[in-house]
Amino acid sequence: MRRLSAHFIFTNNGPPLRKGIITTGDDGTIINVEDTGGALKESESVEFYNGIIIPGFVNCHCHLELSHLKGAISRGTGLGGFLVELQNIRKSSPETIISAATKADKAMYNEGIVLCADICNNSLTFSIKKKSRISYLNLLEVFATDPGHAADRINEIVKLSEESEKEGLPFSIVPHTVYAVSLPLFRLIKERTLENRVTSIHFMETGGEESFVSDHSGPLMDAFKKTGMISDKLITPRSCVSAILDEVTPSGSLILVHNTFTGRETVTKVNRRGNVYWCLCPNANLYIEDKIPPALMLAGEGCDIVTGTDSLASNDSLSILSELKTLQAYFPSISLEDLVRWATINGSRALGQEDIYGEIKSGKKPGLLLLDGVDLINLKLSPDTIVRRLI
Repeated sequence: MRRLSAHFIFTNNGPPLRKGIITTGDDGTIINVEDTGGALKESESVEFYNGIIIPGFVNCHCHLELSHLKGAISRGTGLGGFLVELQNIRKSSPETIISAATKADKAMYNEGIVLCADICNNSLTFSIKKKSRISYLNLLEVFATDPGHAADRINEIVKLSEESEKEGLPFSIVPHTVYAVSLPLFRLIKERTLENRVTSIHFMETGGEESFVSDHSGPLMDAFKKTGMISDKLITPRSCVSAILDEVTPSGSLILVHNTFTGRETVTKVNRRGNVYWCLCPNANLYIEDKIPPALMLAGEGCDIVTGTDSLASNDSLSILSELKTLQAYFPSISLEDLVRWATINGSRALGQEDIYGEIKSGKKPGLLLLDGVDLINLKLSPDTIVRRLI
């Protein structure tokens, strides 16, 4: 048993506790949370830390299998240019991919991530996740613009799902993006996912998505032509919004990833689905498009916001704390409490794991992190803030 305290504790079920005490079992399960009202008495049995104790981070969007591509793709090319480069360099030996992914998994754990939704196009990372101290959900991604390939892509992803199940790893079959999935493929995916607990899709990551879908033009179309990934006969949803509302399974939670070019009208329409989570990966958006997602607008519209790291192909690290620092730098009016909530309890709810993660509450096992080097007067992250695992 351990008893831990700090200047503040963000429990996610009430206001911050000033010098509260958390009692945990040997396995990390929360036994009790005590509000001392800031009047903590010295005791040899209490471990006191300078900083803020928070639950473990939840990474709602990652591509572990792309970790070997760190620094390999140019910055600021836009999504079209990024896809062209990715297509040209993506293939590497399994040994290279597994080695880089193993290091990335360990780095995420050290960065305080306890739960991760990871995009998969193959099974190379499955053995890593099976042994990992992070709890993973495999998001098995399907894409093909050619309607003639739809049936084959479904057969391939079903085989991958069988491998995930064999390894004891939970999974969901998910569409990649609105623009990279033909309408016939969307409908085959929907048939297979009517009981999904979690679905994820890249959404409005670039300004060219709507034009690609609506009239098959724009920078994404040009990029697809360069890579040879485009079909002579495109059959796409009517719009990005109609794809979400009509072609994606209505079951479970839906995580929309990136949202860099999402407008208020789109948000209003999409939120009618219910159980929608808006995932922000600001460092990747800056890397690819040199743009930042409209976090203030999303928050103002009452959106449930979560955070992700994307991949090392489009980021310098897989660190949720780094993402929060970026969001705070661009949106200083967003409180640290809200940022932590997005990165913890909202993520656990999006992934259907709120009974375990995201909240410091009796009976839960969220992991405990210390934010060290925080501005404790204004409750703001500083450039020197680091995260330390306590449990």
